[in-house]
Amino acid sequence: MIHEFDRNAEIVAIGGGNGLSTLLSGLKAFAANKGDVAGPVGELSAIVAVSDDGGSSGRLRDELDMPPPGDIRNCLVSLSEDSHLLSRLFRHRFSGEGELAGHNFGNLFLAALSEVTGDFSEAVRLSAEILATKGHLYPATSTNVRIAARTIDGETIKGETKIGKCGKKIERLFLEPAECEPLPAALEAINKADLITVGPGSLYTSIMPPLLVPGIRRAMIESDAVKVFICNLMTQPGETDGMTGRRHLEVVKEHIPELQFDFLVVNDRVVSERQADLYLREGAEQIGVHGSMNEDEIEGAAVIKRDLLDSGEKVRHDPAKLARTVLGCIRNEHTGMIQNSGAPEIGIVA
Repeated sequence: MIHEFDRNAEIVAIGGGNGLSTLLSGLKAFAANKGDVAGPVGELSAIVAVSDDGGSSGRLRDELDMPPPGDIRNCLVSLSEDSHLLSRLFRHRFSGEGELAGHNFGNLFLAALSEVTGDFSEAVRLSAEILATKGHLYPATSTNVRIAARTIDGETIKGETKIGKCGKKIERLFLEPAECEPLPAALEAINKADLITVGPGSLYTSIMPPLLVPGIRRAMIESDAVKVFICNLMTQPGETDGMTGRRHLEVVKEHIPELQFDFLVVNDRVVSERQADLYLREGAEQIGVHGSMNEDEIEGAAVIKRDLLDSGEKVRHDPAKLARTVLGCIRNEHTGMIQNSGAPEIGIVA
């Protein structure tokens, strides 16, 4: 059970992909309804990566010269009041061999509303109203931005899809164009936040892109909010092979040295042998369980280890467990201790 905070906390979650939508679906359960002062989460906002260039999102991006809608669509579903029904509709993928084949309905909905309003950000805002979301969604930038990476052997790789499959160690990630603008409302949310989370998600293709938007980066550095980095459960073949929880945070610090996190959240439950074997066949391994380090602080962040695994066949974060742990972080920061049964514990990480 989550104990009440002294006041409703304002939370900003930054990232993309399935990781961000999972976190949002967990935090949604603790979000206060309008006029409700009992919920531990008052205002919930998400700043979402818009650098995808694959699948349905990539096709719409190229054909309509619009930001990719895929990650935004997933977050809309996660924050909606009726996520089960809407997920069936918004995640519906058209079959067949025609021009609609492979497109998601939710992507097409956002694309249509963008053309009607002439503004992708406005389309996202209106979609959130239509779906009665329990939170605010902001694209990381209104600019049609793409990501590029320089590998340790000096090669430059452009595009999220290619970066995610490059199989080389990345030395530096950057945006094109570099000077892209965030939404003023997103900056306002960061300035007002009591807690800011980053992750979970693909390190180079979901987590880093929003942080590299200059305005967001500056606002994050200047914010007095409690900052939490949520580590992935598994490494990602071709992108984060062999990377530890420590290394994930080091990469962020190498790109943004001034950004200080208060907590690093890591799962401490070992996946099943069957899950480990299945993921190993794809080149993925679990993060943060079998390491030998004996540290309770990494890069200045207190390490919090909890059982965060979902009970399903796939290795996924459990939304409720993750949300409780995140809320525990701000409780810890504000009171010096955590008094709820879902309290995170300081531990070690690989």
